Amino acid sequence: MKARACVLLPTGVSKQSIRERIWDYMESHDLADFPRPVHHRIPNFKGASRAAERFPQLHAFSVARTIKVNPDAPQRNARFLVLESKKTLLVPTPRLRTGLFNKITPPPGATKDTLRKCATSQGVRNFSVPVGLDASVLVDLVVVGSVAVSEKGWRIGKGEGYADLEYAMMVSMGAVHKGTPVVTIVHDCQVVDIPESLLEDHDLTVDYIITPTRVLATGCARPKPTGIMWAKVSCEMLTKIPVLRSLRERERRAGKDVTLQAEPGSRHPAPSSVKRPQDIPQSQAGSRGGSPSSLQRLEPQLAATVYVGNLPYNARVRELKRALQELGAAPLRLTWQGPQRRAMLHYADSAAAQQAVTLLQGLHLGANALTVAQQRDT
Repeated sequence: MKARACVLLPTGVSKQSIRERIWDYMESHDLADFPRPVHHRIPNFKGASRAAERFPQLHAFSVARTIKVNPDAPQRNARFLVLESKKTLLVPTPRLRTGLFNKITPPPGATKDTLRKCATSQGVRNFSVPVGLDASVLVDLVVVGSVAVSEKGWRIGKGEGYADLEYAMMVSMGAVHKGTPVVTIVHDCQVVDIPESLLEDHDLTVDYIITPTRVLATGCARPKPTGIMWAKVSCEMLTKIPVLRSLRERERRAGKDVTLQAEPGSRHPAPSSVKRPQDIPQSQAGSRGGSPSSLQRLEPQLAATVYVGNLPYNARVRELKRALQELGAAPLRLTWQGPQRRAMLHYADSAAAQQAVTLLQGLHLGANALTVAQQRDT
């Protein structure tokens, strides 16, 4: 007999109100396992391991060789079943802080008990190797966590957008395509009616829903994200996720528009997308033909400067330039003052300079943490 959704939603709901209803219901009906309370989490529900036992029943599972499973507690048994089936298991790094994927590598001759340990959060840390952006990875099946999901495949996460971003990043690096199936494993009470009007272009939909009582093929026809929507990525998010900065630089070089949410757009182009003249070390300005004033006449008007200090004694200008490009903070002009262990980055306006300051926080060259601050130009 088909299990019915237990959570009734009022009209005029929002994504957050749906989350709150689900979280409150699971707590009040004691449907959650540790960690609790489930609020602001992908809920670890009672019966999660039993639900995951239905995962290998999917044809998509049987034919998959590489499966990406999210690191949340309710998917622990799903991760174990992937390893037990001798398939390649990829797990995203928490909050994408140190990269995109970790590949779980159990020790030779691992027993079931060892595989179960590998499937835990501690096991992911102890038995994994990072997968770089340049690795040739093809993911055959994706498992994501959800707070709520509809039978039509509309999905709501916990509100931080990491699952949506992970998928978009996988598209960007060529790891998934539009036909790659997406699965979510949830409690029956998390299957609710979600208005399609709440969905946005960056939202990830699911093809299969697995609960403790059933496996549902959603038949979802709504297109999945086709890549990273940079206009919805904030400077704060770019600062927190190094791999996202690398992907942005890669797409910028490919000629794509990588203007961020907080950037002014076409009126003030992102500094990394501006074609700039050759960087000129200050000590060589006279030998390049012309005084500083004549050089300035050949360049765009530069209205804002960022100071970068505490450079290593043996630092080279190309090392700093490479780091700036990777972070998407390349200036219009760079003034190198190596003997003073500092450099000046010149941008078109104050907004571009402030964005660069944000992106460069925590930047190191060698063992040195660089000092970064916007200067008042006169």
